[in-house]
Amino acid sequence: MFQLILTGCLLGAVSSLHCVGMCGPIALSLPVHYLPPQQKTLGIFLYNIGRITMYSLLGLLFGFVGRQVYLGGFQKAFSIGLGSLLLLILFQSVFNIKLFPEKWIRQPTRKLQHFISRYMQQKKLYGLLVLGAANGLLPCGMVYFAITGAMAAGNVAGGVVFMAAFGAGTFPAMFALSFFGSMISLQARNTIKKAGPYVLFIMGILLILRGLSLNIPYVSPFIPGSFENVVPCH
Repeated sequence: MFQLILTGCLLGAVSSLHCVGMCGPIALSLPVHYLPPQQKTLGIFLYNIGRITMYSLLGLLFGFVGRQVYLGGFQKAFSIGLGSLLLLILFQSVFNIKLFPEKWIRQPTRKLQHFISRYMQQKKLYGLLVLGAANGLLPCGMVYFAITGAMAAGNVAGGVVFMAAFGAGTFPAMFALSFFGSMISLQARNTIKKAGPYVLFIMGILLILRGLSLNIPYVSPFIPGSFENVVPCH
Protein backbone atom coordinates (compact mmCIF):
# COMPACT_ATOMS: atom_id res chain seq x y z
CA MET A 1 0.00 0.00 0.00
CA PHE A 2 2.90 2.36 0.75
CA GLN A 3 4.19 1.84 -2.78
CA LEU A 4 0.78 2.83 -4.19
CA ILE A 5 0.75 6.01 -2.09
CA LEU A 6 4.31 6.94 -3.08
CA THR A 7 3.73 6.24 -6.78
CA GLY A 8 0.44 8.14 -6.80
CA CYS A 9 1.96 11.18 -5.07
CA LEU A 10 4.92 11.23 -7.45
CA LEU A 11 2.65 10.98 -10.48
CA GLY A 12 0.52 13.81 -9.10
CA ALA A 13 3.58 15.98 -8.50
CA VAL A 14 4.85 15.37 -12.04
CA SER A 15 1.35 16.04 -13.40
CA SER A 16 1.25 19.42 -11.70
CA LEU A 17 2.85 21.07 -14.74
CA HIS A 18 0.04 19.84 -16.93
CA CYS A 19 -2.59 20.74 -14.31
CA VAL A 20 -1.34 24.31 -14.02
CA GLY A 21 -1.54 24.73 -17.78
CA MET A 22 -4.89 23.07 -18.41
CA CYS A 23 -6.85 23.67 -15.20
CA GLY A 24 -5.17 26.97 -14.42
CA PRO A 25 -8.00 29.19 -15.76
CA ILE A 26 -10.47 27.61 -13.33
CA ALA A 27 -8.06 27.76 -10.40
CA LEU A 28 -7.34 31.42 -11.15
CA SER A 29 -11.04 32.26 -11.46
CA LEU A 30 -12.17 30.85 -8.13
CA PRO A 31 -14.45 33.37 -6.35
CA VAL A 32 -12.15 33.70 -3.34
CA HIS A 33 -10.03 36.74 -4.07
CA TYR A 34 -12.51 39.08 -2.38
CA LEU A 35 -12.33 37.06 0.86
CA PRO A 36 -10.12 37.71 3.90
CA PRO A 37 -6.89 35.61 3.94
CA GLN A 38 -8.25 32.92 6.29
CA GLN A 39 -11.48 32.41 4.36
CA LYS A 40 -9.58 32.53 1.08
CA THR A 41 -7.29 29.77 2.32
CA LEU A 42 -10.28 27.69 3.47
CA GLY A 43 -12.08 28.19 0.15
CA ILE A 44 -9.09 27.07 -1.92
CA PHE A 45 -8.60 24.14 0.44
CA LEU A 46 -12.25 23.05 -0.03
CA TYR A 47 -11.92 23.33 -3.80
CA ASN A 48 -8.93 21.00 -3.82
CA ILE A 49 -10.57 18.61 -1.36
CA GLY A 50 -13.47 18.40 -3.80
CA ARG A 51 -11.04 17.48 -6.60
CA ILE A 52 -9.30 14.83 -4.52
CA THR A 53 -12.63 13.38 -3.37
CA MET A 54 -13.76 13.00 -6.98
CA TYR A 55 -10.45 11.38 -7.90
CA SER A 56 -10.96 8.94 -5.02
CA LEU A 57 -14.46 8.08 -6.28
CA LEU A 58 -13.00 7.47 -9.74
CA GLY A 59 -10.45 5.23 -8.05
CA LEU A 60 -13.31 3.33 -6.42
CA LEU A 61 -14.98 2.77 -9.80
CA PHE A 62 -11.90 1.93 -11.82
CA GLY A 63 -10.35 -0.09 -9.02
CA PHE A 64 -13.36 -2.38 -9.37
CA VAL A 65 -13.02 -2.39 -13.17
CA GLY A 66 -9.30 -3.10 -12.80
CA ARG A 67 -10.10 -6.09 -10.63
CA GLN A 68 -12.23 -7.53 -13.43
CA VAL A 69 -9.56 -6.73 -16.02
CA TYR A 70 -6.94 -8.39 -13.83
CA LEU A 71 -9.04 -11.51 -13.38
CA GLY A 72 -9.71 -11.66 -17.12
CA GLY A 73 -6.04 -11.18 -18.01
CA PHE A 74 -6.63 -8.14 -20.24
CA GLN A 75 -4.12 -5.75 -18.61
CA LYS A 76 -1.81 -5.63 -21.63
CA ALA A 77 -4.50 -5.00 -24.25
CA PHE A 78 -6.21 -2.39 -22.09
CA SER A 79 -3.01 -0.43 -21.45
CA ILE A 80 -2.03 -0.46 -25.13
CA GLY A 81 -5.55 0.51 -26.18
CA LEU A 82 -5.77 3.42 -23.74
CA GLY A 83 -2.31 4.69 -24.70
CA SER A 84 -3.22 4.52 -28.39
CA LEU A 85 -6.46 6.38 -27.70
CA LEU A 86 -4.55 9.19 -25.96
CA LEU A 87 -2.22 9.50 -28.95
CA LEU A 88 -5.17 9.56 -31.35
CA ILE A 89 -6.87 12.32 -29.37
CA LEU A 90 -3.61 14.27 -29.29
CA PHE A 91 -3.07 13.72 -33.05
CA GLN A 92 -6.60 14.92 -33.76
CA SER A 93 -6.12 18.02 -31.63
CA VAL A 94 -2.69 19.01 -32.99
CA PHE A 95 -3.44 18.45 -36.68
CA ASN A 96 -7.14 19.37 -36.50
CA ILE A 97 -8.16 16.05 -38.08
CA LYS A 98 -11.48 14.48 -37.09
CA LEU A 99 -10.76 10.80 -36.54
CA PHE A 100 -13.96 10.24 -34.57
CA PRO A 101 -16.98 12.38 -33.62
CA GLU A 102 -15.96 15.03 -31.09
CA LYS A 103 -19.54 15.29 -29.82
CA TRP A 104 -18.84 12.20 -27.69
CA ILE A 105 -16.55 14.35 -25.59
CA ARG A 106 -17.80 17.86 -26.29
CA GLN A 107 -21.44 17.46 -25.28
CA PRO A 108 -20.80 16.08 -21.77
CA THR A 109 -17.91 18.52 -21.35
CA ARG A 110 -20.07 21.52 -22.26
CA LYS A 111 -22.71 20.51 -19.73
CA LEU A 112 -20.03 20.15 -17.09
CA GLN A 113 -18.51 23.51 -18.00
CA HIS A 114 -21.94 25.14 -17.75
CA PHE A 115 -22.36 23.58 -14.29
CA ILE A 116 -18.92 24.89 -13.27
CA SER A 117 -19.62 28.40 -14.56
CA ARG A 118 -22.86 28.48 -12.55
CA TYR A 119 -21.04 27.60 -9.33
CA MET A 120 -18.33 30.14 -10.16
CA GLN A 121 -20.93 32.84 -9.62
CA GLN A 122 -21.91 31.58 -6.17
CA LYS A 123 -19.90 33.24 -3.43
CA LYS A 124 -20.37 30.46 -0.90
CA LEU A 125 -17.68 28.21 0.52
CA TYR A 126 -19.64 24.96 0.07
CA GLY A 127 -19.92 25.80 -3.63
CA LEU A 128 -16.14 25.57 -3.91
CA LEU A 129 -16.27 21.97 -2.70
CA VAL A 130 -18.82 21.14 -5.42
CA LEU A 131 -16.78 23.12 -7.95
CA GLY A 132 -13.66 21.09 -7.16
CA ALA A 133 -15.57 17.83 -7.53
CA ALA A 134 -16.91 18.92 -10.93
CA ASN A 135 -13.43 19.95 -12.03
CA GLY A 136 -12.25 16.42 -11.23
CA LEU A 137 -14.53 15.11 -13.98
CA LEU A 138 -13.19 17.33 -16.78
CA PRO A 139 -11.34 15.46 -19.56
CA CYS A 140 -7.64 15.28 -18.65
CA GLY A 141 -4.90 13.06 -20.04
CA MET A 142 -3.05 12.95 -16.73
CA VAL A 143 -6.17 11.81 -14.88
CA TYR A 144 -6.66 9.09 -17.51
CA PHE A 145 -3.10 7.97 -16.92
CA ALA A 146 -3.69 7.94 -13.15
CA ILE A 147 -6.83 5.87 -13.70
CA THR A 148 -4.73 3.18 -15.37
CA GLY A 149 -2.61 3.14 -12.21
CA ALA A 150 -5.77 2.68 -10.16
CA MET A 151 -6.82 -0.18 -12.38
CA ALA A 152 -3.35 -1.72 -12.16
CA ALA A 153 -3.75 -1.85 -8.37
CA GLY A 154 -6.02 -4.82 -8.99
CA ASN A 155 -8.52 -4.08 -6.21
CA VAL A 156 -10.96 -1.40 -5.07
CA ALA A 157 -9.05 -0.24 -1.98
CA GLY A 158 -5.83 0.10 -3.97
CA GLY A 159 -7.62 2.10 -6.67
CA VAL A 160 -9.04 4.55 -4.11
CA VAL A 161 -5.69 4.98 -2.34
CA PHE A 162 -3.79 5.51 -5.59
CA MET A 163 -6.18 8.17 -6.92
CA ALA A 164 -6.32 9.96 -3.55
CA ALA A 165 -2.51 10.01 -3.49
CA PHE A 166 -2.47 11.31 -7.06
CA GLY A 167 -4.77 14.17 -6.06
CA ALA A 168 -2.63 14.90 -3.00
CA GLY A 169 0.42 15.11 -5.27
CA THR A 170 -1.23 17.83 -7.36
CA PHE A 171 -2.40 19.73 -4.27
CA PRO A 172 0.65 21.97 -3.57
CA ALA A 173 0.91 23.37 -7.10
CA MET A 174 -2.84 23.86 -7.54
CA PHE A 175 -3.20 25.49 -4.12
CA ALA A 176 -0.30 27.85 -4.83
CA LEU A 177 -1.72 28.70 -8.25
CA SER A 178 -5.10 29.65 -6.79
CA PHE A 179 -3.58 31.63 -3.92
CA PHE A 180 -0.72 33.39 -5.74
CA GLY A 181 -2.05 33.11 -9.30
CA SER A 182 -2.23 36.82 -9.89
CA MET A 183 1.55 36.97 -9.44
CA ILE A 184 2.14 34.57 -12.37
CA SER A 185 2.38 36.37 -15.69
CA LEU A 186 0.11 35.44 -18.61
CA GLN A 187 3.17 34.63 -20.71
CA ALA A 188 4.42 32.17 -18.10
CA ARG A 189 1.02 30.46 -17.89
CA ASN A 190 0.84 30.18 -21.70
CA THR A 191 4.32 28.66 -21.77
CA ILE A 192 3.27 26.06 -19.20
CA LYS A 193 0.11 25.32 -21.18
CA LYS A 194 2.13 24.66 -24.34
CA ALA A 195 3.89 21.83 -22.53
CA GLY A 196 0.58 19.96 -22.20
CA PRO A 197 0.64 18.09 -25.56
CA TYR A 198 4.19 16.89 -24.92
CA VAL A 199 3.19 15.54 -21.53
CA LEU A 200 0.20 13.73 -23.07
CA PHE A 201 2.44 12.25 -25.76
CA ILE A 202 4.84 10.88 -23.16
CA MET A 203 1.93 9.46 -21.15
CA GLY A 204 0.50 7.71 -24.22
CA ILE A 205 3.87 6.16 -25.07
CA LEU A 206 4.36 5.00 -21.46
CA LEU A 207 0.94 3.34 -21.45
CA ILE A 208 1.75 1.47 -24.66
CA LEU A 209 5.16 0.43 -23.32
CA ARG A 210 3.51 -0.81 -20.15
CA GLY A 211 1.12 -2.93 -22.17
CA LEU A 212 3.98 -4.41 -24.21
CA SER A 213 5.38 -5.91 -20.98
CA LEU A 214 9.05 -5.62 -22.01
CA ASN A 215 10.28 -6.37 -18.48
CA ILE A 216 11.85 -2.89 -18.12
CA PRO A 217 11.56 -1.77 -14.47
CA TYR A 218 9.09 1.11 -13.91
CA VAL A 219 8.74 1.80 -17.66
CA SER A 220 7.46 -1.53 -18.97
CA PRO A 221 7.23 -4.05 -16.11
CA PHE A 222 6.44 -7.68 -16.84
CA ILE A 223 2.70 -8.38 -16.81
CA PRO A 224 1.63 -12.04 -16.64
CA GLY A 225 -0.26 -13.28 -19.68
CA SER A 226 -3.97 -13.90 -19.69
CA PHE A 227 -3.65 -17.67 -19.51
CA GLU A 228 -1.08 -18.01 -16.75
CA ASN A 229 -3.61 -17.84 -13.94
CA VAL A 230 -6.27 -20.00 -15.57
CA VAL A 231 -7.18 -23.10 -13.61
CA PRO A 232 -7.51 -26.17 -15.93
CA CYS A 233 -10.87 -27.88 -16.00
CA HIS A 234 -9.50 -31.40 -16.42
